[in-house]
Amino acid sequence: VVLKKISVIGLNKMPSFGRTEVIDNTLNPDFVRKYILDYFFEEKQNLRFDVYDIDSKSPDLAKHDFLGQVFCTLGEIVGSPASRLEKPLGGIPGKKCGTVILSAEELGNCRDYATMQFCANKLDKKDFFGKSDPFMVFYRSNEDGTFTICHKTEVVKNTLNPVWEPFSIPVRALCNGDYDRTIKVEVYDWDRDGSHDFIGEFTTSFKELCRGQNQLNVYEVINLLGPFFPSQVSLLSFMTLTSLFLKGNPSQSTSLHYMNPYQMNAYAMALKAVGEIIQDYDSDKMFPALGFGAKLPPDWRVSHEFPLNGNVDNPYCNGMEGILEAYHQSLKTVQLYGPTNFAPVVNHVARYAAAVQDGSQYFVLLIITDGVISDMAQTKEAIVNAAKLPMSIIIVGVGQAEFDAMVELDGDDVRISSRGKVAERDIVQFVPFRDYMDRTGNHVLSMARLAKDVLAEIPDQLISYMKSRAIKPNPVPVYSPSDEPPTNPV
Repeated sequence: VVLKKISVIGLNKMPSFGRTEVIDNTLNPDFVRKYILDYFFEEKQNLRFDVYDIDSKSPDLAKHDFLGQVFCTLGEIVGSPASRLEKPLGGIPGKKCGTVILSAEELGNCRDYATMQFCANKLDKKDFFGKSDPFMVFYRSNEDGTFTICHKTEVVKNTLNPVWEPFSIPVRALCNGDYDRTIKVEVYDWDRDGSHDFIGEFTTSFKELCRGQNQLNVYEVINLLGPFFPSQVSLLSFMTLTSLFLKGNPSQSTSLHYMNPYQMNAYAMALKAVGEIIQDYDSDKMFPALGFGAKLPPDWRVSHEFPLNGNVDNPYCNGMEGILEAYHQSLKTVQLYGPTNFAPVVNHVARYAAAVQDGSQYFVLLIITDGVISDMAQTKEAIVNAAKLPMSIIIVGVGQAEFDAMVELDGDDVRISSRGKVAERDIVQFVPFRDYMDRTGNHVLSMARLAKDVLAEIPDQLISYMKSRAIKPNPVPVYSPSDEPPTNPV
């Protein structure tokens, strides 16, 4: 399903707001992916939902079968009984296209994430020639007694005793901040044709899950429509983290690092847009690219200074495309984690700058961040120390968070200081990327304005360093006719 936020003009030309996941081989899909929209009671917020049968991996919708579309407003969904709107699909003359059910719920203020892992024991055998291929589906209960799907585990092949991978989910997606709200879990045997066999179900709550691994979190898997089979699902681990410490699973659409197969995520868009501006000032276009705030294999320790390409000895990437490729590969190999510390990366670049203070090189550190910072004091100290070196820092904020800490680091109003020591120069420039995006969040409105604001302070920062060290430009070579090679007469 493709969701579009539309205005009165240009109904057929509006860019997509988002796409659901693809569910194979079914005429009754129940989509997991959710979309967060701002609701304004006093505005008419038009929406359009297009449904397609996906035939290949191509992102071009013209190459897939159009199944129908629905027009409505966000107010219609919110104002329906239990905020649940059912409308027939249209758009194909003379054909009944089925119906679409749209539901909405006001999000709670809870910003915590829950990380959990489950295993099962002695599940019912559903495959005639083998065992089962089990997976679990989690549902959040709604105020009207219905349930909304909120998570699917991966499929574990050919076993009656599966151990599923740990997964993280926003608490508000699981229970909307109501810790006593019922959570229903269904267990299925996966079939290639999409007709998955129901093994059984159980119910729990966030409050119960918080008790962690113990006998109280061992659940009987019950199938009321079939013969009793003594199956169990057990909670192996459970942990709750605030958004400060967990940046989101790139496979989930709630994460700013979400790896959407059809469009760049916020980090990639910011990196590409800003990187292509500043890369013109580097001669060889080879850039060391570092990540911070992730657990790295094989021992899964948290690192705040790791090469995106995985090469400790050579972290350099070839141009912006090389950095983007390394970034996408790193999302597949590391686990994003907190706390979020800036100081190690600032100090890393400062070590390079400290080795070349003769004016022959000037270093620019570009940081893409969601605005969360766990080591403000250490970062201030690192910036104060770096202000003596030939380097500048550009911070680009992505997402909708408040960026008060980044504005403070910028130091435009009050020069940054640490332990009573004021920075020798202002070397930080902060820009919130959302200020340069269109309303869909998918396109930069003005690359020229973005370029101007990103680079606005860099020339003065460079000159201020050179002047503080009494470094003068090299003299311009004097032109002489004798320098030209001889030419052949015509």
